[in-house]
Amino acid sequence: MMTPRSPKETVSIWNYKPWWCQPWSISLTGVGLIGGSWLGFHRLWLTGLVTVPVLVWMGYFLLIYPKLFRQMVESESPTE
Repeated sequence: MMTPRSPKETVSIWNYKPWWCQPWSISLTGVGLIGGSWLGFHRLWLTGLVTVPVLVWMGYFLLIYPKLFRQMVESESPTE
């Protein structure tokens, strides 16, 4: 159960995630996969096939998921 928070205190999903699931590690992994694809194959179409799902994955976990978590926590907290 979460403790009530003041309106000024922001809730972050990253406080609950391990080191390997932090924004820096997600970004580094995504950039590494895309860059590794290009360095390994030197094929634009293959790098594009890697880039699209990786960017979707990064966008979800870096933009959408934290926003949904914040909204869920705010909806469960009592209003003052």
